[in-house]
Amino acid sequence: MAGAVVVGAGPGIGAAVARRFAREGLPVALVARSRRSLVPVAESVAAAGTGVPPRPGVLPLTADVTDEAALRTALDTATGRFGVPDAIVYNAARVRADALGELAQAALLDAWAVNVGGALTAAAHLAPAMARRGGGSFLITGGMPEPKAPYVSLSLGKAGVRTLARLLDLEYGPAGVHVATVTVDGAVAPGTDLDPDTIAEHYWRLHTQPRSRWEHDVRHPGAEAAAPRP
Repeated sequence: MAGAVVVGAGPGIGAAVARRFAREGLPVALVARSRRSLVPVAESVAAAGTGVPPRPGVLPLTADVTDEAALRTALDTATGRFGVPDAIVYNAARVRADALGELAQAALLDAWAVNVGGALTAAAHLAPAMARRGGGSFLITGGMPEPKAPYVSLSLGKAGVRTLARLLDLEYGPAGVHVATVTVDGAVAPGTDLDPDTIAEHYWRLHTQPRSRWEHDVRHPGAEAAAPRP
């Protein structure tokens, strides 16, 4: 069983998605920049396995997504352990408030490298092998369905990943790779409409969708959840 790779395996959506896939018995490789934050995530994912021996494997890997060589090495390590992944989830993002003209070009490009560049690197590295195999999922955490002036770099980045997802679908979709974004509209917090465990269900549903019913973008919360409560 080839399993899943979660890039940007932080304590919110990344960890929740990894646990969701692990509960189905899939091995999961976790990629994050900080070893300190990665260890508790790996422990929570290991504990979320099916409970039927042997538990699914969990492979924590440290890499900065802006370091192309390091990210490719981490992906190669994951593939060497578990095989070409069934699912890749790109969840890395640089979330910061910055107004129009506030960031120098170098800082704006640094944010773009996290929000979009790492996703492109991961796709270019693994999607061709998934296409040759004839299937798999490449899922990206989106956001900012409408741009927000106080969050310029993030608005640009989330618009970028929507375009990237479309390009990847055009390139690899005909070969059976399901490319989709999960657009998270708001700040993630447990116990709210934007609970990471609830959001994680979208990723599993997209991964298991039959090709005849593929969706390419899911917005969370949806219109019903986002409606004002009486």
